Amino acid sequence: MLAKVISGALIGIDAYPVEVEVDIAQGLPQFSTVGLPEGAVKESKDRVKSAIKNSGYDFPARRITINLAPADIRKDGAAFDLPIAVGLLCATGVVDPERLKKFILLGELSLDGRIKPVRGVLPVAVAARSWGDYALILPADNAEEGAVVAGPEIYAVNDLGEAVALINGEREFIPFVAPLQPEARDVASDGEDFAEVRGQEHVKRALEVAAAGSHNILMSGPPGSGKTMLARRLPTILPDFSFEEALETTKIHSVAGLLSRSNALVRQRPFRSPHHTISDAGLIGGGSYPRPGEVSLAHRGILFLDEFPEFKKNVLEMLRQPLEDGQVSISRAALSLTYPANFMLVAAMNPCPCGFLGDVQHDCTCTPALIQRYRSRLSGPLLDRIDLHIEVPRVPHKDLTDERPAETSAEIRIRVNRARAVQRERLAPYGLHANSQMQARHIRRFCKLDPQGDTLLEQVTDRLGLSARSFTRILKLARTIADLAEAEQITTQHLSEAIQYRGLDRKSV
Repeated sequence: MLAKVISGALIGIDAYPVEVEVDIAQGLPQFSTVGLPEGAVKESKDRVKSAIKNSGYDFPARRITINLAPADIRKDGAAFDLPIAVGLLCATGVVDPERLKKFILLGELSLDGRIKPVRGVLPVAVAARSWGDYALILPADNAEEGAVVAGPEIYAVNDLGEAVALINGEREFIPFVAPLQPEARDVASDGEDFAEVRGQEHVKRALEVAAAGSHNILMSGPPGSGKTMLARRLPTILPDFSFEEALETTKIHSVAGLLSRSNALVRQRPFRSPHHTISDAGLIGGGSYPRPGEVSLAHRGILFLDEFPEFKKNVLEMLRQPLEDGQVSISRAALSLTYPANFMLVAAMNPCPCGFLGDVQHDCTCTPALIQRYRSRLSGPLLDRIDLHIEVPRVPHKDLTDERPAETSAEIRIRVNRARAVQRERLAPYGLHANSQMQARHIRRFCKLDPQGDTLLEQVTDRLGLSARSFTRILKLARTIADLAEAEQITTQHLSEAIQYRGLDRKSV
């Protein structure tokens, strides 16, 4: 007796079809799973056996072989529990094999037959549109996630008995429909606003430039100067989150198992803030079967690294590839995966180990050797990839007590959206969306300088000994500043502002 069930599995953030073949033959009772199953898949036999019995069905006491095809790709996770159980019931005549051909099944089984949610449902639902004319049978907790995109019909089931009744047509089930279309949902606000920040007007301006062009930024200042406060308000001025960007981000969070029942679609740009003790696998991604790390979970959003020099140096150096390429490749002996990692890096640090170098209120107790050792934790190639280096001084008392209303995040965001719209129109033919993504050919075309600008940049390059990467970063910044000013041509004023944002280059002279 042989049965076949269609399911799905993940490679990176994409899904591929898996055919679960179930064979029941004469012989001593045995349950074996082949097709490169990982630990959770191998253990499914015990969950499936208990779930079938506790749901009121007979479990065959024969030789059972489960094959997960294609057999040359490693399978991971508990989503194959439901297809294996239904396949066994089909092989024993409980489930109609012809009706079973119309469905794709995903779900983890508990011992009493209830169906638990699994990760990676959204990528399967997206990919299933190209697999054929199928409907999806999903755990009830995953139904809204599967219905985020228009695609195959979604049926939500709570236990194994409901799944059998649905396949056999014994009960009428209505396809699941999301309560609201994703575009119509309100985006929750946590109440943070730039109007709450007193003083630091030049830092606010730098953050506006960073948000407008998706540029990386490093803030340096004494403790209590407001670096973390400013960074946590940066998401409130980022440009609008399109549905396509939200879908791409949600796929990554679905693969990582971070979606909640109440939020099947990520509607706000991610803000990830890992602790400085994070490992390289936690930041970049990894494991025996590679999972996305913080750089991928921050895709289309912000990766905030507070106490930047306190991170392990080897961990920080791994940021080079994603900062340059917008993706991260993880290679293992079994497979190689590429995850998206197009994020804004926002970092904060003290100017020295004690934190008071240059502070007029406190004396610095660090020796030159200590300061040099502290700063050497950040390599030149890494700093080259950060577009803006901003000093955040202590806020004077008169600014803290100033009662005049400050500019709100909503007002700043209007300018950011306007500048980003100009960039999308300019760069859309090249598949880009922000100035920070421009390559050499785009810079030559869109970042032309007048003679005065050429002379200024030549003098600065020679004086500071800028690398080629720092040179292009200044041009990208100048282009963003010009876009904020709604200027077609980059002027000397725009270029001068971009140059003054390279503070660490000046200190290196």
